Amino acid sequence: MDNHTKGFPVTQIYGFILSLVLTFAALFIALKTSLSANMIIWIIGTLAFVQAGLQLFMFMHLKDGEENGPKMVNIIYAIFLALVIVFGSIWVMSFGM
Repeated sequence: MDNHTKGFPVTQIYGFILSLVLTFAALFIALKTSLSANMIIWIIGTLAFVQAGLQLFMFMHLKDGEENGPKMVNIIYAIFLALVIVFGSIWVMSFGM
């Protein structure tokens, strides 16, 4: 019996709790540690990346269904677009081109 037939979304509750833990870990690192600003940014970025992956699997039903091909293509395309937007913005702000 899987989570959808039981009526109670156990995996979504676990995902929500893990997302809260990662968010509060980032908050603690940002406010209560004496690390350098560069190190804090890298740690928070890593935690954000982990949380994005967690949400893809827990909330976006990435592993549900039989046909994962179209889902993976859409996710790869979304990651590509996000990287182009982020790095393109950094490039424009840094070099003014």
